[in-house]
Amino acid sequence: MGNSTHFCPVRAVHMKKLFTERHGMNEPRVKEELDVELTKGILTVINAMIDENLFGEKYSLECPDGRGNSYGCDLDKLKAGLAAYKIIWPRDWPDSEDAWPSDPQLFDLLEFLYEHAGLPHTYAHHSFFQHDHLSYDTQKGRDKFEADINRFFERNGLAFELKDGEVTRMAPTGLQEALASTVFATGDKALDKLLETARAKFLNRSSDVRKEGLEKLWDAWERLKTVEPGKDKKAQATAILDKATKEPNFRKLLEDEAMALTLIGNNFMIRHTETTKTEIKGSARIDYLFHRMFALIRLLLKSSDRGG
Repeated sequence: MGNSTHFCPVRAVHMKKLFTERHGMNEPRVKEELDVELTKGILTVINAMIDENLFGEKYSLECPDGRGNSYGCDLDKLKAGLAAYKIIWPRDWPDSEDAWPSDPQLFDLLEFLYEHAGLPHTYAHHSFFQHDHLSYDTQKGRDKFEADINRFFERNGLAFELKDGEVTRMAPTGLQEALASTVFATGDKALDKLLETARAKFLNRSSDVRKEGLEKLWDAWERLKTVEPGKDKKAQATAILDKATKEPNFRKLLEDEAMALTLIGNNFMIRHTETTKTEIKGSARIDYLFHRMFALIRLLLKSSDRGG
Protein backbone atom coordinates (compact mmCIF):
# COMPACT_ATOMS: atom_id res chain seq x y z
CA MET A 1 0.00 0.00 0.00
CA GLY A 2 1.58 3.28 -1.09
CA ASN A 3 1.08 6.80 0.18
CA SER A 4 0.00 9.55 -2.15
CA THR A 5 2.52 12.35 -2.64
CA HIS A 6 0.59 14.27 -5.25
CA PHE A 7 -2.01 16.76 -4.17
CA CYS A 8 -4.76 18.49 -6.06
CA PRO A 9 -6.38 21.35 -4.08
CA VAL A 10 -9.92 20.60 -2.92
CA ARG A 11 -12.54 23.31 -3.12
CA ALA A 12 -15.63 23.16 -0.90
CA VAL A 13 -18.14 23.49 -3.71
CA HIS A 14 -21.59 21.94 -3.95
CA MET A 15 -22.68 20.30 -7.17
CA LYS A 16 -25.65 22.02 -8.74
CA LYS A 17 -28.93 20.16 -8.96
CA LEU A 18 -29.06 17.78 -11.89
CA PHE A 19 -31.86 17.61 -14.47
CA THR A 20 -33.90 14.94 -12.70
CA GLU A 21 -33.65 16.82 -9.40
CA ARG A 22 -34.66 20.14 -10.94
CA HIS A 23 -37.72 18.53 -12.52
CA GLY A 24 -38.81 16.44 -9.55
CA MET A 25 -37.81 13.14 -11.13
CA ASN A 26 -35.35 11.97 -8.47
CA GLU A 27 -35.97 8.76 -6.55
CA PRO A 28 -38.17 8.88 -3.44
CA ARG A 29 -36.04 8.46 -0.35
CA VAL A 30 -37.49 5.23 0.95
CA LYS A 31 -34.64 2.70 0.76
CA GLU A 32 -33.48 1.56 4.18
CA GLU A 33 -30.80 -0.94 3.16
CA LEU A 34 -27.75 -0.71 0.91
CA ASP A 35 -27.40 -3.42 -1.72
CA VAL A 36 -24.03 -4.41 -3.20
CA GLU A 37 -24.09 -1.69 -5.86
CA LEU A 38 -24.90 1.02 -3.32
CA THR A 39 -22.19 -0.30 -1.01
CA LYS A 40 -19.68 -0.14 -3.86
CA GLY A 41 -20.85 3.36 -4.63
CA ILE A 42 -20.44 4.76 -1.15
CA LEU A 43 -17.02 3.15 -0.81
CA THR A 44 -16.03 4.82 -4.08
CA VAL A 45 -17.11 8.20 -2.69
CA ILE A 46 -15.17 7.61 0.53
CA ASN A 47 -12.01 6.46 -1.26
CA ALA A 48 -12.13 9.53 -3.50
CA MET A 49 -12.19 11.75 -0.40
CA ILE A 50 -9.22 9.86 1.03
CA ASP A 51 -7.35 10.56 -2.21
CA GLU A 52 -8.29 14.23 -1.86
CA ASN A 53 -6.38 14.24 1.46
CA LEU A 54 -9.51 15.16 3.38
CA PHE A 55 -8.18 13.27 6.43
CA GLY A 56 -4.60 14.55 6.28
CA GLU A 57 -4.88 16.81 9.32
CA LYS A 58 -5.21 13.96 11.82
CA TYR A 59 -3.37 11.33 9.76
CA SER A 60 -0.69 13.43 8.20
CA LEU A 61 2.13 12.66 5.80
CA GLU A 62 4.88 14.77 7.28
CA CYS A 63 7.49 16.45 5.12
CA PRO A 64 11.04 15.08 5.58
CA ASP A 65 12.22 18.63 6.35
CA GLY A 66 11.51 17.86 10.02
CA ARG A 67 9.37 20.94 10.61
CA GLY A 68 6.07 19.12 10.99
CA ASN A 69 4.65 20.28 7.67
CA SER A 70 1.89 18.13 6.20
CA TYR A 71 1.72 17.31 2.52
CA GLY A 72 -1.14 14.82 2.46
CA CYS A 73 -2.84 11.88 4.14
CA ASP A 74 -0.79 8.96 5.39
CA LEU A 75 -2.82 5.90 4.41
CA ASP A 76 -1.01 3.64 6.88
CA LYS A 77 -1.82 5.98 9.77
CA LEU A 78 -5.45 6.27 8.67
CA LYS A 79 -5.81 2.50 8.36
CA ALA A 80 -4.29 2.00 11.83
CA GLY A 81 -6.58 4.69 13.26
CA LEU A 82 -9.64 2.95 11.87
CA ALA A 83 -8.43 -0.43 13.12
CA ALA A 84 -7.98 0.95 16.64
CA TYR A 85 -11.74 1.60 16.76
CA LYS A 86 -12.61 -1.67 15.00
CA ILE A 87 -13.79 0.22 11.93
CA ILE A 88 -13.38 -1.20 8.45
CA TRP A 89 -10.67 -0.10 6.05
CA PRO A 90 -12.63 0.95 2.93
CA ARG A 91 -10.05 -0.45 0.51
CA ASP A 92 -10.24 -4.07 1.70
CA TRP A 93 -13.59 -4.86 0.10
CA PRO A 94 -14.86 -7.20 -1.16
CA ASP A 95 -13.04 -9.48 1.26
CA SER A 96 -11.51 -12.87 0.54
CA GLU A 97 -14.96 -14.46 0.62
CA ASP A 98 -16.33 -11.87 -1.83
CA ALA A 99 -18.46 -10.35 0.93
CA TRP A 100 -19.19 -6.65 1.43
CA PRO A 101 -19.44 -4.66 4.69
CA SER A 102 -22.77 -4.39 6.47
CA ASP A 103 -24.73 -1.14 6.69
CA PRO A 104 -23.78 -0.58 10.37
CA GLN A 105 -20.09 -1.04 9.46
CA LEU A 106 -20.42 1.57 6.73
CA PHE A 107 -22.27 4.00 8.97
CA ASP A 108 -19.61 3.67 11.68
CA LEU A 109 -17.01 4.45 9.01
CA LEU A 110 -18.92 7.56 7.92
CA GLU A 111 -19.28 8.89 11.45
CA PHE A 112 -15.60 8.29 12.24
CA LEU A 113 -14.39 9.97 9.05
CA TYR A 114 -16.66 12.97 9.61
CA GLU A 115 -14.97 13.59 12.95
CA HIS A 116 -11.51 13.55 11.32
CA ALA A 117 -12.23 15.52 8.16
CA GLY A 118 -10.45 18.77 7.31
CA LEU A 119 -10.46 20.65 4.02
CA PRO A 120 -6.84 20.91 2.77
CA HIS A 121 -5.42 24.20 1.54
CA THR A 122 -2.00 24.82 0.00
CA TYR A 123 0.03 27.48 1.81
CA ALA A 124 3.54 26.76 0.45
CA HIS A 125 5.34 24.75 -2.22
CA HIS A 126 8.41 22.74 -1.30
CA SER A 127 10.47 22.71 -4.49
CA PHE A 128 13.09 20.24 -3.28
CA PHE A 129 10.55 17.46 -2.57
CA GLN A 130 8.14 18.69 -5.23
CA HIS A 131 5.06 18.77 -3.02
CA ASP A 132 2.77 21.35 -1.45
CA HIS A 133 2.50 22.01 2.25
CA LEU A 134 -1.06 21.94 3.50
CA SER A 135 -3.16 23.49 6.23
CA TYR A 136 -6.64 22.22 7.07
CA ASP A 137 -10.02 23.76 7.90
CA THR A 138 -11.92 21.30 10.08
CA GLN A 139 -15.39 22.80 9.70
CA LYS A 140 -15.15 23.17 5.95
CA GLY A 141 -13.86 19.61 5.71
CA ARG A 142 -16.77 18.28 7.73
CA ASP A 143 -19.20 20.35 5.67
CA LYS A 144 -17.80 18.91 2.44
CA PHE A 145 -17.84 15.35 3.78
CA GLU A 146 -21.44 15.72 5.00
CA ALA A 147 -22.57 17.31 1.73
CA ASP A 148 -20.95 14.62 -0.43
CA ILE A 149 -22.40 11.76 1.61
CA ASN A 150 -25.88 13.31 1.77
CA ARG A 151 -25.80 13.88 -1.97
CA PHE A 152 -25.08 10.18 -2.43
CA PHE A 153 -27.97 9.28 -0.13
CA GLU A 154 -30.31 11.66 -1.95
CA ARG A 155 -29.38 10.59 -5.48
CA ASN A 156 -29.86 6.93 -4.60
CA GLY A 157 -33.17 7.26 -2.78
CA LEU A 158 -31.78 6.29 0.62
CA ALA A 159 -33.79 7.24 3.70
CA PHE A 160 -30.70 8.33 5.63
CA GLU A 161 -28.84 11.57 6.17
CA LEU A 162 -25.59 12.52 7.85
CA LYS A 163 -26.35 15.30 10.29
CA ASP A 164 -23.79 16.78 12.69
CA GLY A 165 -21.69 13.65 12.33
CA GLU A 166 -24.44 11.09 12.96
CA VAL A 167 -26.22 8.94 10.41
CA THR A 168 -29.94 9.28 11.07
CA ARG A 169 -32.96 7.81 9.37
CA MET A 170 -35.35 10.13 7.58
CA ALA A 171 -38.98 9.78 8.56
CA PRO A 172 -41.56 9.41 5.78
CA THR A 173 -42.46 12.58 3.89
CA GLY A 174 -44.95 14.62 5.88
CA LEU A 175 -44.01 13.06 9.19
CA GLN A 176 -40.41 14.24 8.69
CA GLU A 177 -41.55 17.85 8.46
CA ALA A 178 -43.93 17.51 11.41
CA LEU A 179 -41.24 15.98 13.61
CA ALA A 180 -38.77 18.70 12.69
CA SER A 181 -41.17 21.61 13.29
CA THR A 182 -42.93 20.42 16.43
CA VAL A 183 -41.95 22.14 19.66
CA PHE A 184 -42.70 20.27 22.88
CA ALA A 185 -43.63 22.84 25.52
CA THR A 186 -46.43 21.02 27.28
CA GLY A 187 -45.91 22.50 30.73
CA ASP A 188 -45.13 19.00 32.00
CA LYS A 189 -41.39 18.22 32.05
CA ALA A 190 -41.91 14.45 32.15
CA LEU A 191 -44.17 14.60 29.10
CA ASP A 192 -41.71 16.82 27.21
CA LYS A 193 -38.91 14.35 27.94
CA LEU A 194 -40.97 11.37 26.75
CA LEU A 195 -41.86 13.14 23.51
CA GLU A 196 -38.29 14.26 22.82
CA THR A 197 -37.00 10.75 23.50
CA ALA A 198 -39.62 9.26 21.19
CA ARG A 199 -38.66 11.68 18.41
CA ALA A 200 -34.93 10.99 18.76
CA LYS A 201 -35.31 7.22 18.86
CA PHE A 202 -37.72 7.14 15.95
CA LEU A 203 -35.12 8.79 13.73
CA ASN A 204 -32.46 6.23 14.65
CA ARG A 205 -31.16 4.03 11.85
CA SER A 206 -31.82 0.85 13.90
CA SER A 207 -35.33 -0.64 13.72
CA ASP A 208 -34.95 -1.92 17.29
CA VAL A 209 -34.30 1.61 18.54
CA ARG A 210 -37.23 2.90 16.48
CA LYS A 211 -39.45 0.39 18.28
CA GLU A 212 -38.24 1.91 21.54
CA GLY A 213 -39.32 5.27 20.15
CA LEU A 214 -42.77 3.83 19.54
CA GLU A 215 -42.90 2.66 23.16
CA LYS A 216 -41.91 6.11 24.41
CA LEU A 217 -44.60 7.73 22.27
CA TRP A 218 -47.25 5.45 23.79
CA ASP A 219 -45.90 6.28 27.26
CA ALA A 220 -46.27 9.95 26.33
CA TRP A 221 -49.86 9.27 25.27
CA GLU A 222 -50.71 7.79 28.66
CA ARG A 223 -49.06 10.77 30.35
CA LEU A 224 -50.91 13.25 28.12
CA LYS A 225 -54.25 11.82 29.21
CA THR A 226 -53.57 13.04 32.76
CA VAL A 227 -52.25 16.59 32.28
CA GLU A 228 -55.67 18.28 32.42
CA PRO A 229 -57.52 18.73 35.75
CA GLY A 230 -60.08 16.07 36.63
CA LYS A 231 -61.20 13.73 39.38
CA ASP A 232 -59.74 10.68 37.64
CA LYS A 233 -57.91 9.63 34.47
CA LYS A 234 -61.12 9.24 32.49
CA ALA A 235 -62.23 12.77 33.35
CA GLN A 236 -58.77 14.14 32.55
CA ALA A 237 -58.72 12.40 29.17
CA THR A 238 -62.19 13.70 28.40
CA ALA A 239 -61.07 17.24 29.24
CA ILE A 240 -58.19 17.26 26.78
CA LEU A 241 -60.36 15.78 24.01
CA ASP A 242 -62.99 18.45 24.68
CA LYS A 243 -60.38 21.14 24.06
CA ALA A 244 -59.73 19.78 20.56
CA THR A 245 -63.22 20.40 19.17
CA LYS A 246 -66.83 21.09 20.09
CA GLU A 247 -68.20 19.75 16.80
CA PRO A 248 -69.91 16.46 17.80
CA ASN A 249 -68.98 14.32 14.81
CA PHE A 250 -65.29 15.22 14.92
CA ARG A 251 -65.33 14.92 18.72
CA LYS A 252 -66.62 11.35 18.39
CA LEU A 253 -63.98 10.61 15.76
CA LEU A 254 -61.24 11.76 18.15
CA GLU A 255 -62.66 9.73 21.02
CA ASP A 256 -62.86 6.61 18.84
CA GLU A 257 -59.27 7.16 17.69
CA ALA A 258 -58.09 7.67 21.26
CA MET A 259 -59.71 4.42 22.34
CA ALA A 260 -58.34 2.55 19.32
CA LEU A 261 -54.78 3.74 19.96
CA THR A 262 -55.02 2.83 23.63
CA LEU A 263 -56.09 -0.70 22.65
CA ILE A 264 -53.24 -0.94 20.14
CA GLY A 265 -50.79 -0.05 22.89
CA ASN A 266 -52.24 -2.74 25.13
CA ASN A 267 -52.66 -5.51 22.55
CA PHE A 268 -49.46 -5.13 20.54
CA MET A 269 -45.93 -5.43 21.86
CA ILE A 270 -45.60 -1.72 22.59
CA ARG A 271 -46.35 -1.16 26.26
CA HIS A 272 -46.40 -4.83 27.23
CA THR A 273 -44.22 -7.80 26.33
CA GLU A 274 -46.30 -10.82 27.30
CA THR A 275 -46.28 -13.74 24.86
CA THR A 276 -49.94 -13.01 24.09
CA LYS A 277 -49.05 -9.62 22.58
CA THR A 278 -48.58 -9.18 18.83
CA GLU A 279 -45.04 -8.26 17.79
CA ILE A 280 -44.63 -5.34 15.39
CA LYS A 281 -42.38 -6.36 12.51
CA GLY A 282 -41.15 -4.20 9.68
CA SER A 283 -40.17 -0.58 9.35
CA ALA A 284 -43.35 0.37 7.46
CA ARG A 285 -45.54 -0.83 10.35
CA ILE A 286 -43.48 1.11 12.87
CA ASP A 287 -43.83 4.21 10.69
CA TYR A 288 -47.59 3.74 10.38
CA LEU A 289 -48.21 3.39 14.11
CA PHE A 290 -45.86 6.22 15.04
CA HIS A 291 -47.43 8.54 12.47
CA ARG A 292 -50.95 7.71 13.62
CA MET A 293 -50.22 8.28 17.31
CA PHE A 294 -48.05 11.35 16.71
CA ALA A 295 -50.79 13.00 14.65
CA LEU A 296 -53.30 12.68 17.48
CA ILE A 297 -50.86 13.83 20.15
CA ARG A 298 -49.82 16.83 18.08
CA LEU A 299 -53.43 17.86 17.49
CA LEU A 300 -54.24 17.64 21.20
CA LEU A 301 -51.11 19.59 22.15
CA LYS A 302 -51.98 22.38 19.73
CA SER A 303 -55.61 22.46 20.83
CA SER A 304 -54.66 22.76 24.49
CA ASP A 305 -51.93 25.40 23.92
CA ARG A 306 -49.20 22.98 24.89
CA GLY A 307 -46.91 23.49 21.91
CA GLY A 308 -46.95 21.17 18.94
